[in-house]
Amino acid sequence: MSNYRLSVPERVARATPFLVRLIIQHPMETGFRLDAAGAAITKNLISEIVCRLDGAEVLRMELSSGITANPLFEFYAVADKNCELVVEWQDDSGVHASARANVQVAD
Repeated sequence: MSNYRLSVPERVARATPFLVRLIIQHPMETGFRLDAAGAAITKNLISEIVCRLDGAEVLRMELSSGITANPLFEFYAVADKNCELVVEWQDDSGVHASARANVQVAD
């Protein structure tokens, strides 16, 4: 799960919501599909995403099988000062990954 793209604006206005975009390359297998031999493909979904801004949790998502492969997530966050945005996720196979971005607040 190392292929992702995290996007935040170059500069954000103080105390004003800004858009965060995260796309994760992941098959999001539901466990309902069969391979060419007719065997069930093992379920493997991104099960949880947590976003922290300057160490404080601002978003937590628990995902289900209704999410498409290679999902795109968009949400808003608010920063009062320059800080780091960290997004962490894990899938059903136990793989953990994270992405980081610096948030620069305009004066």
